[in-house]
Amino acid sequence: MKVFVFDSELCNGCYNCHLACKDEHSGNDWSPIAKPQQDTGMFWLNLKQVERGQVPRVKVSNIAHLCQHCDNAPCIEAAPDAVYRREDGLVIIDPEKAKGNRALVDACPYGAISWNVELELPQKCTGCAHLLDDGWTEPRCVDACALKALRFGDAEDFAEEIARSEELRPELGSGPHVYYLNLPKRFIGGTLVDFEADEVVIGATVTLQQEGSEDVLTTTTDEFGDFWFKQIEPARYRLYFQADDYLTRYLDVSTVDEDKSVGDVELFAAPAA
Repeated sequence: MKVFVFDSELCNGCYNCHLACKDEHSGNDWSPIAKPQQDTGMFWLNLKQVERGQVPRVKVSNIAHLCQHCDNAPCIEAAPDAVYRREDGLVIIDPEKAKGNRALVDACPYGAISWNVELELPQKCTGCAHLLDDGWTEPRCVDACALKALRFGDAEDFAEEIARSEELRPELGSGPHVYYLNLPKRFIGGTLVDFEADEVVIGATVTLQQEGSEDVLTTTTDEFGDFWFKQIEPARYRLYFQADDYLTRYLDVSTVDEDKSVGDVELFAAPAA
């Protein structure tokens, strides 16, 4: 069974996968697998950027959106005569039998099926099945990914990655064959400063505790006084700040709705003994 594995942490947003897909399918007829992709307004692989945080702590994460080649594919259920699954697991829309069936676009809860206005045809990622049949080991999008953020192969070869992966829409129960690693969660970042001394506080201990939990995460401020907690859950937290010769203080922070930059956090010198 063939699968895709996408690691958001490795993706730098170069769009090579996006462009390679367009180059392979735009203007090329790969019947009976697929008719030519529409030149404009259609991408079978969308690389979507997610901006997170607040200035000056802003991160951009990239997530590849493509056909999930589901076990329980809603498109097959919607048009079993026009959509089929190959032995290798790839789900294919038959370009002859699906002609004129615009309802297939809405059948995909992932939004992975597009409508080719010129051909009056629903279309989507084929996993470059025509290339696989010709001896290629991976689709063009995967071949173009220099950082190996997007990979393709037999499920058993990705057993370790699949075991710790996530689905884009787990509530659907569609059994997707695209597995995601390091999907962006939440982060908290800030800087510890001593305004009176006009300097940052280096090597301070910062502890993060989620509301209602006894578990804690700990880090230390770097040479710029900065601290980060990455890939944490959307929740309410309390931050504790401790450093030699400074009073301990705390700050309540919520990441329920968004990632959080707490800005400059002032520490106050402890009174002399």
